[in-house]
Amino acid sequence: MKVIHTQPIAGQRPGTSGLRKKVTVFQQPHYLENFVQAIFDAVPALKGGTLVLGGDGRFYNRVAVQIILKMAAANGVAQVILGRGGILSTPAASSVIRKYAATGGIVLSASHNPGGADGDFGIKYNTDNGGPAAEKITEAIYQHTTRISQYQISDAADLDLDVLGSFSVAGMAVEIIDPVADYAVLMQDLFDFDAIRAWFAAGKRMQFDAMSAVAGPYAVEIIEGLLAAPCGTVVNGVPLEDFGGHHPDPNPAHATALIAAMSAANAPDFGAASDGDADRNMVLGRNFVVTPSDSLAVLAANATLVPGYRKGLVGVARSMPTSAAVDAVAKALGIACYETPTGWKFFGNLLDAGKVTLCGEESYGTGSDHVREKDGVWAVLFWLNLLAVTGKSVEEIITAHWARFGRHIYSRHDFEGIASESAEQLMAALRSQLPELVGQTLGGQEIHLADDFAYDDPVDGSHSAKQGVRIIFANGDRIIYRLSGTGTAGATLRVYLEKYQADVTQDGVEAQLALAGLIDISRELAKITAFTGMAQPTVVT
Repeated sequence: MKVIHTQPIAGQRPGTSGLRKKVTVFQQPHYLENFVQAIFDAVPALKGGTLVLGGDGRFYNRVAVQIILKMAAANGVAQVILGRGGILSTPAASSVIRKYAATGGIVLSASHNPGGADGDFGIKYNTDNGGPAAEKITEAIYQHTTRISQYQISDAADLDLDVLGSFSVAGMAVEIIDPVADYAVLMQDLFDFDAIRAWFAAGKRMQFDAMSAVAGPYAVEIIEGLLAAPCGTVVNGVPLEDFGGHHPDPNPAHATALIAAMSAANAPDFGAASDGDADRNMVLGRNFVVTPSDSLAVLAANATLVPGYRKGLVGVARSMPTSAAVDAVAKALGIACYETPTGWKFFGNLLDAGKVTLCGEESYGTGSDHVREKDGVWAVLFWLNLLAVTGKSVEEIITAHWARFGRHIYSRHDFEGIASESAEQLMAALRSQLPELVGQTLGGQEIHLADDFAYDDPVDGSHSAKQGVRIIFANGDRIIYRLSGTGTAGATLRVYLEKYQADVTQDGVEAQLALAGLIDISRELAKITAFTGMAQPTVVT
């Protein structure tokens, strides 16, 4: 056991999903070690406890796993449960933490951010409920990074990560497990695999694009294996350190090959994709893209058709920027609907307290109380279950939903790579206008509410301020402005646009056209071009 002297490194405050930086930053001397030591210092229960460890397989994952194993041994961790090859999807890590009652887990991922030697890397700590650490813990970790003077590490030899079984690192027990097995069992408990198998056996076809990321092994084992879908249903199914050059973000801007396949003359019946760490999902029908907000609402409205949710839902939750489509479902079902800040950790308390069953974010994240992370493969299986038991197509399910609840037309415009100072100035200027905006008319619509969203947790009473600027019109239309906390270069301004449409004859209108008026208002109100120099968004989803 060695004690290595070090000093604080600036900029190690975790964002909404842990610490994310360029790989080259993590490769700096002591950078990863400082942050990992801060985790052990902030969570003393790990000494003598069980730690789950794994990641999405991106570049630097294996190096980081070896370092963390040696530091865990030096810091007195009793046992590490490690996915073979250093692989564990983020939702699978959550399920393993919960199944084995671990003290916590370290998840290595930068999620949907690009990989490779010049790409991004990330690390976060999950607590014993399987979910991302609450702000009080991440803040404690950060504070330790600001005053660290030494870290502890073993000089043990590297462990062979690719062999299942029980091992030891400097006296610490290490159990290398199949990363898919426990997760696959959990999925069989939730979904009607017989019905889905019959759907495939009847000739229905699907394409699942794993984007050369960690969802691949899970999708191959479950969809092609347990559900007997034809070989080749899963494409890009082998995790690669650089994701094969893909940007592993499952949305129409980046999953272009899947969009093309689902628009072809011989398109499959169902299309889906997942991201770098398999916690996000996109679902499609033939020539039909389902928005994440609509997907959450459809799953909530049809949950009782699925075995794991047959008894109904106790409540639902969505992040504030997510559309109010699920609110309409909750109202019809007579259940609570909670609006939280962006960041899956905010759903954890609601799930643990038994206040909600399903939750979701507009950023292609959906999940339930089966784990404490969003879960891409789970969402795809939920949709497969609905297709199998209803006999309807994706488009038929969505249009029937709109006919019942109305359509919440929705889009997100991302302005990426903005100078951080300019982004902060834009948001400050917006906030300064808020007191005078209520009652004003913009684009022929009266503003009903203008505020900076704040959240008081109904479980622990914690307060989260400055979670996004909301402009809500009298007719329910919304414009939301928020700076993203998941990027690694500059700042990203996200502008969320929502318009409610009850007239079913207008359901075929393309979203950007239907939102054109709100788009113009959003740009003029925030003076986006003046502050950023950008006339158009980088990405539209």
